Amino acid sequence: MAHIGMTDDTESPSKNLEVSRACTLVEIPKTQIYGARFYGKDETSRYKKTIAESAPHEKEALGKFRQRLGEFSDITALLVANVKDTSTGQHHHVRYESSLGGAKIEDKFEFMVSNLSKQLGPTEVFKPGEYIDVASVTTGKGWQGTIKRFGTARLYHKATQKTRHVGTLGPFTPGKVLFTVPQAGQTGFNYRTEYNKRILKIGSKNDTGAMTPKSGFKNYGIMNNDFVVLDGSVPGPSRRLVRLRKSVTDRNHGAVKEPKLLYASMAT
Repeated sequence: MAHIGMTDDTESPSKNLEVSRACTLVEIPKTQIYGARFYGKDETSRYKKTIAESAPHEKEALGKFRQRLGEFSDITALLVANVKDTSTGQHHHVRYESSLGGAKIEDKFEFMVSNLSKQLGPTEVFKPGEYIDVASVTTGKGWQGTIKRFGTARLYHKATQKTRHVGTLGPFTPGKVLFTVPQAGQTGFNYRTEYNKRILKIGSKNDTGAMTPKSGFKNYGIMNNDFVVLDGSVPGPSRRLVRLRKSVTDRNHGAVKEPKLLYASMAT
């Protein structure tokens, strides 16, 4: 994380004033589409059923699916990210599936075919000032009590023999402990999605020198690829993979306002 100076363009009391915002730099590795997955129409089930999948890097093989677009209910893209060029410490490619935007299934298919085997960067997907969603696995904290896990208050020291536990596990009836009662257990290391994180800046590989400290970022290292600067924090510790997607709540309202940045102070 770091902090960045910008002109506040929101409707807050500090509108049009210079403010300092905490931000997070996320390195974006080289990513490309290597295939597609086709889902069929099954109205009897609540889950989508995969009925076809294209072979990797076979653009000619996708031609046979063009005549069968009426049989599919959805098309998703299969992507691979080369994280070996980053400082995450991983030495294998990361393959994942992503949905495609478009009103019709024909539009999704043409977009996927036109971008097959192409290097995709953050500028092809996002814009500065746009709100996006960030999904990742949170930092694990192991087995914790109710105070750290749920934020319950400490009990009065004369009211009971213990202070760092809940006062009651529930009423006499029903004769069971409900799942809503705070109890000790595993804390963190959960898959979470944070909505509406604003992109303050999208930088290229050539801009990493000015944005990275000489010794590299603490617990991460030196950035070698394109990156995005997000307003606020993101889930998970350093070097953990995160997924960025378009905002599902449509907070952009069709118009993206690019922020006016003044300076950036990187963490050392």
